[in-house]
Amino acid sequence: MRRFLQKLGHSLLLPIVAMPVAGILFRLTAPDLLNIPLFQSAGVILTRMDELIAIGIAIGLSKGKDKGIPALVGFIAIIILKQAFVIVAPEQSMSVFGGVLAGVISAAIFNKFKDTKLPDMLAFFSGEKFPITMIIAVMVPVAGICTLVWPYAQSGIDGFAQTLVGLGAVGIFLFGFFNRALIPIGLHHVLNTYIYFGMGSYTTTSGEVVHGEITRFLNGDPTAGYFIGGFYLVMMFGVPAISLAIYKAARYERKETKTLMSSGAATSFLTGITEPIEFTFLFSSPLLYFIHAAYTGLAGAVLYILHIRLGFSWGASFIDFLSNFGLASKPLLIIPIGIVFFILYYFTFYYVIKYKKVPVIGQVEPDDFGEEVSSEEKSFKLSHNNHAYMAKKILENLGGKENIENIENCITRLRVDIYDISKIDKQKIKQTGAKGVMVNGSHVQIIIGPVVTNVRSEIDKLM
Repeated sequence: MRRFLQKLGHSLLLPIVAMPVAGILFRLTAPDLLNIPLFQSAGVILTRMDELIAIGIAIGLSKGKDKGIPALVGFIAIIILKQAFVIVAPEQSMSVFGGVLAGVISAAIFNKFKDTKLPDMLAFFSGEKFPITMIIAVMVPVAGICTLVWPYAQSGIDGFAQTLVGLGAVGIFLFGFFNRALIPIGLHHVLNTYIYFGMGSYTTTSGEVVHGEITRFLNGDPTAGYFIGGFYLVMMFGVPAISLAIYKAARYERKETKTLMSSGAATSFLTGITEPIEFTFLFSSPLLYFIHAAYTGLAGAVLYILHIRLGFSWGASFIDFLSNFGLASKPLLIIPIGIVFFILYYFTFYYVIKYKKVPVIGQVEPDDFGEEVSSEEKSFKLSHNNHAYMAKKILENLGGKENIENIENCITRLRVDIYDISKIDKQKIKQTGAKGVMVNGSHVQIIIGPVVTNVRSEIDKLM
């Protein structure tokens, strides 16, 4: 399960790449800022994250060299799921959780049926094409079950949101906590909808009655803004602190980690979009995500106790902080309190990541499943440069291409999933120049050194 969650978390890095630039473009070109309608089209990335997540997970969890078909299978799965809700329960949506569910099912279907052989008259649908057919047969009943179950989950969360009203700091803490905690299953939108647009009422100077924290705050209600003010501490200070902690604690891929964390931190600070950072540890470390959810609840409770009131129209970002400053109560205190939360977030995350060996980005060698790569291994040089012949002999002594379920490489090793482990010849593989061969169940690691990418390329040609 631990390895599965790590691979699931790593699979989310692919769709995350699209989010920072899309979020920043979408916010900066909004009508209340630069007002450039064409660039608002970038916002479609944020509204269709479920589809990107389904595709990313299908690619990440599938086994095989060609990732195009798993991606297609994942896309088919999520559009069937979404269309089922359009037909049966148009007011409901599984959001992010729908993407995760579709992606996991797609990868399982692909891995299960990619080698299926059909009679000659149906040969066109055989092999890796067969999962395309199977996912349709599987997802229709799955989607039907989801449309029956999901409305009850949404109704329960809606009722829970209504009970938070009148609980003061406790209610605000619970709202902040569950706002984050429900993101993995997509039900945070239900909680937000009531708080943002349904909670309370206020009569404007024109006599119009408005509802919800956001709407009431923007219309001048002096009692609105307490439930949502805490998000400024999280988006402007907390998430950037998480980004810095992950980078500072990184042991591997420090340059890549720095790039991803920097863009994610800037996106959160400028736009209030936190998913590029949250998705990097949401599945790989439930502990860190629980801490993040607790700190989000604490942020809201602290502002309520100190009578600091601040709302937003789009998100709790620096841009919204400036644009809503005049409607707020004691908004300048957000800055010193935010610095305190930055320190709290940073040292908590850094300590947990560094000393508890939490497998977030930068902590685990990419896709590694064995012992750590040593500095000696990184400097290992082959006694020859005949990579093509080496690839041929390695493939032969792994039992042939028919015996290989999946093959990848890290910076120094070939990593192979084998169907029949009894067919491999470790000694002959070493005779090709490999430094070592390690077997763990059906997994084989062949230590080659930095030129492993060349050998892997030659093996791919033979596959």
